[in-house]
Amino acid sequence: MAPLRKYPLGIQSFDHIRTDGYVYIDKTALVYEIATSGKYYFLSRPRRFGKSLLVSTLEAFFKGKKELFEGLALEEKEKEWKDYPVLKLSLNVAYYNSVSVLTNVLDDALNSWCKQYEVKVTGELPSIRLKNLIIALHAKTGRKVVMLVDEYDKPLLQTLDDSDLQDQFRSELKAFYGILKPLDEHVQFGFFTGVTKFSKVSVFSDLNNLTDISMDKRYVEICGITEAEIHDNLDYEVERMAIETGLGKDECYEKLKEHYDGYHFEANTVGIYNPYSLLNALSSKTFKDFWFETGTPSHLIEQLKQTNYPLENLGHEELTANVLGNIDTIDQNPIPMLYQSGYLTVKGYDKEFELYQLGFPNLEVERGFTKFLIPYYTSLKSNQGQYFVAQFVKEIRSGKVENFMRRLEALFASGDYQVMGDAELYFQNVVWIVFKMIGFYTEVERHTTDGRMDLFIKTHDFIYILEFKLDKSADEALQQIEDKQYAKAFEYDSRRIYKIGVNFSTKTKRIDEWKIDS
Repeated sequence: MAPLRKYPLGIQSFDHIRTDGYVYIDKTALVYEIATSGKYYFLSRPRRFGKSLLVSTLEAFFKGKKELFEGLALEEKEKEWKDYPVLKLSLNVAYYNSVSVLTNVLDDALNSWCKQYEVKVTGELPSIRLKNLIIALHAKTGRKVVMLVDEYDKPLLQTLDDSDLQDQFRSELKAFYGILKPLDEHVQFGFFTGVTKFSKVSVFSDLNNLTDISMDKRYVEICGITEAEIHDNLDYEVERMAIETGLGKDECYEKLKEHYDGYHFEANTVGIYNPYSLLNALSSKTFKDFWFETGTPSHLIEQLKQTNYPLENLGHEELTANVLGNIDTIDQNPIPMLYQSGYLTVKGYDKEFELYQLGFPNLEVERGFTKFLIPYYTSLKSNQGQYFVAQFVKEIRSGKVENFMRRLEALFASGDYQVMGDAELYFQNVVWIVFKMIGFYTEVERHTTDGRMDLFIKTHDFIYILEFKLDKSADEALQQIEDKQYAKAFEYDSRRIYKIGVNFSTKTKRIDEWKIDS
């Protein structure tokens, strides 16, 4: 039996991974192409997607560390292996609650670079010191400078709810990054990564020759892992996981795909697995929501609520590339932020109208995101949601129809929850969340048209047909089930059928009546 290899969980250093024997999926052919075919690049990817490792790989290449690339694709491509002065900056090192914090981070980086390369520069502003440093390094080494910036947008993301402070950060970063353009003769290469792309008074507006490769088909595989790469590099690990979990090898592959694949950064491109989740699953040999557990999108949920967003639209949004590419209208439309943060991904493309179709990438994200919505839209606390859903599912599976209806009724009856916004939308959103969660454990179909909403739940022993009405009556809901002959499709089915009529009052914001016909 071959020994299991080490997984680079939380390790973002290319040097560390290569010298200490960690698993590495070879991305160096794409690294070489970027490093030698252009000058300034920007790449947006969700958190935990390998951006920092990519920056570290570029750093190793430009520092001429040939030994780290032994056996990799880039080794055969590069012939000169020059050692350039590299300035690598990560803004993922602080909590940015004031301009002084950002200034201190930039000053620390500048001081470190000056010490590393044994040069002294003057200037009160970080941008001026950076300019003088780049010029000095070029003069000292005879080689142009490489600038690598990881998580450029961290200060901006942490101030989404403070526009004044965010504007100050924009101004500071714009001056700092913008100094590169007038120094073009001294700069060999520049690369910036982040989760999002801010375009309003852009921090890159002075660096307008920046090439955005975030949705470039040529580079969709540069971060993350493809299914082919799993088969080529991790097949043995998948086989061991299949044995541990009692699955067949093919079945294990399918389950990994269902949970962690599905990211598309351009239409009609190969699916990308979340590397953090995939490697955690192979390491622990369990199927958990690893990526979602590392961060909470609370600001995104607040934006969904404040914009009165109908949650049922999450599975079939359509946006143009321009709207999808920036988040400056988050106060009116939170969807671009959901896409760039990795909660939604490209599912298709309408070529005629140039519209990208969005949806959840995989089960991990869909389930984790839906679960996270519960305390924001219902009276349940965050630690109560899973218990509530578990009890609901158990009651549905065992045919305790009155129990689960009383549970649903109680969800709206709590006096502690202050309903925000339109009552009808509130009702629809809560029902969507509850039955979306139930759908992860049983078969659920939901249909909505003007004036009605019907829902089908199917278990091993039961079929539930629910009709929801607003400001009418449970009898009218049951009558519609009969008039539309919803049960006819199941007339030869051996399972017991329950027909349930439900009425929601927009005045009291509660379910005020429900009736069951079996």
